[in-house]
Parts: sequence; C-alpha cells; structure tokens
Amino acid sequence: MGRSFKIALAQIQPALGDLERNLSLHEKLCEEAIAEGADLLVFPELSLTGYFLKDLVPSVALTPESPALTPLKELSRRIAMTIGFIEEAPGHFFHNAALFLEGGEVRHLHRKVYLPTYGIFDEQRYLAEGDRVRAFETSFGRMAILLCEDMWHPSAAYIAAVDGAEFFLVPSASPGRGTPQKGIFANAKAWELINRAYAQLFTVYIIYANRIGYEDGACFWGGSEVIGPSGECLAKAEYLHDSLLLAVIDSSEIRRARTMNPMLRDEKLDLTLRELQKIQERRS
Repeated sequence: MGRSFKIALAQIQPALGDLERNLSLHEKLCEEAIAEGADLLVFPELSLTGYFLKDLVPSVALTPESPALTPLKELSRRIAMTIGFIEEAPGHFFHNAALFLEGGEVRHLHRKVYLPTYGIFDEQRYLAEGDRVRAFETSFGRMAILLCEDMWHPSAAYIAAVDGAEFFLVPSASPGRGTPQKGIFANAKAWELINRAYAQLFTVYIIYANRIGYEDGACFWGGSEVIGPSGECLAKAEYLHDSLLLAVIDSSEIRRARTMNPMLRDEKLDLTLRELQKIQERRS
C-alpha cells in the first residue's frame, strides 16, 4: 500500500549574501546525499542566501527560471530537493520562498505567508507576504512546504493537511531564543513540541530542516528532525553542528496512523468554513 524512500536533511551554515558559494555547497551536499542513497534532500530556509539579508535582498534575488538554478535542476533528475531562496516575483516583489525540484523541473513554489516582525525579526520590512498554502504531488506522495514561521500558525498546517498533504516539509532558519537549559534553547523545545503535536494531530510526516551558525549576533541551533505520523522521532541531528541527517520514510505508516486515529476523516470542513465566515463578518 505504501512505499519507502530515504530522505536527507542538510543542516548547514549558508554564507550570508554569497550565492555562488552557497550554490556550490548545495551541489556538494546533493552529491553526498546521492552517495548515501537518498531520494530527497531538504535544505533549510533561505539556504541559498543566508537569513539576515536586510538591504541585500534585491542583490541576491532570483526567479525560478534563473540560469543560476540550472545545475540544481539538473541534479534533481538524480535526487529531488527543496531549496530556500529569495524570489523576485512579477512587479519586483521579493519573497522568502522555497522550491521543490524534481525530475529536472520546478514542481512547486511556496512563498512564506507569515513574516515575523517581533524580537530580532524584521522580515516584513524587506519582503512581501505569500498568499496561499497548497499541497502538491510528488513521486513520493502529496507534500506541502511550510516555511518556518508558517508552522507557528495552526491554520497553515490545517490547510495543508485538509488539502491532502501527507508530508510537511519545514525548512527553517530558527535562531536560539530564551535562556538555554541543559544546552537547549527554549524555542528549540517549543519547536520539538509543535513538530510532534502536528505530526500526531494531522497524521503526517514532519520533515524539519533547520540551519546552524551565527549571523548578525544570532545563533541558529540546528536540531533538524524527522517525525513520524504517530509523533515518534525517527531521526534527530545534533544541535549547533553541521550534519547530513538521513532517515527512511515508510509511507505505509501514514495509512496505519490514519486508521488508528481518523481525525482528518472526521474533520467538519463545512462547519469550519461557516464559523470562520461568521467570525470574519463579526470582526468587520
């Protein structure tokens, strides 16, 4: 009923604003993942550019058709991948975006919907918001991309799940926040709780790829992980160290989890839409 495939998560430190260096790093990691027998490679958020770009945003922006991406598209004939970049959209709007590449082409583009503007974050000053969450078909099954902050809004995960996603790809650039306890940042613990809760509630695989390294005084903590559809951790990378994390995915586990816990089957989408419409009308 299901199929198995091997996934790799590239827990890396991108060089801020250096597209050429980061593209070379992506090609190197692709070859390493292929050598390990991986079928799918997931890079962190903004893996081609680094995170705290600020005024560098226009200088590193690409379109999905940019020649710079051709080597990665060619490599996607051997290994599918998700990469993070700054997209320049029509009208010269810039987005924090991710591409899913497979079979030499772009299969899906996701623009980050929720741009954080609190604490050390200031994405909305430099970037435009995405306006949709969509699941999409791949040779591995139906997937959705949720970029970092998107996962902190349950509505985005809900939309992806009811749109049929069986796998959430979650590229992240999460700097440590809060006082570390036993070497773990407070928000790392929060991420791990969210990943396990969503996996179990929506009976999906959570594939969380976080970056490492320092930028603009912030420390990115890593801790990439793969969580199964019953909430169990299948693979976990070290905190603060670069890593190529490998895990075997068995999609028959989704069937097993949804048979035991048929929450998605029992979702009342009409009720949800009706009640949200009432709330929206009342607020307006």
